[in-house]
Amino acid sequence: MKRFALIVLAWLSLGSLSHAQGYSRGGTPGDFDFYVLALSWSPGFCELDGNRTRDREQCAEGAGLRFVVHGLWPQNERGYPSDCGPGGRTPSRIALQEAEGLFPTESLARYEWRKHGTCSGSSPADYFRDVRRARDSVVIPPALAKSERDQSWTAIDLERAFAAANPGLRTDMMSVACKRGVLQEVRICFSKDLRGFRTCQQVDRSGCRAREFNVVAPR
Repeated sequence: MKRFALIVLAWLSLGSLSHAQGYSRGGTPGDFDFYVLALSWSPGFCELDGNRTRDREQCAEGAGLRFVVHGLWPQNERGYPSDCGPGGRTPSRIALQEAEGLFPTESLARYEWRKHGTCSGSSPADYFRDVRRARDSVVIPPALAKSERDQSWTAIDLERAFAAANPGLRTDMMSVACKRGVLQEVRICFSKDLRGFRTCQQVDRSGCRAREFNVVAPR
């Protein structure tokens, strides 16, 4: 239980950008404006929280993980709902099979369902299918999909790289999160039906403010 709490705290630190602004606990499932797909750069997560995650498979030497799903978040034009489901409701083993290969750990998949998936208006299995649908819609820029060394980027250049790799995606439809000069994740806004990207002013404005940041290579 203590280890699970540390995992959750570490992943919460990734969600500390202005996604936390306008946080509203509770809400009506299905009542939101759009989705945000958060793709965590796993080497950056391990670099920032290594003292808490070094014994985990995700951050093990040679794991080689790159972008992994942090979450698919129901979002409003201002703020976002959270924890919309009844207390104690957890996804079944069958539902969790839909999440395999998306999240770096099953505990994160469970946590994301409780905090965000319960606000989607979907069943756990359908929510995880939607996570996969959104993730499969995003092409990772070649410079990051195959990087083998640390790189230095600016937020706008990283956003432009994603836009160039994904027709229909613009820089005002996403944001880049960084912490202590290290890339944390990329957050991309989707329409509520997940059929395309869409603008999201609050998310766009809440991105990394550092002049440049380091994209840590997979270890």
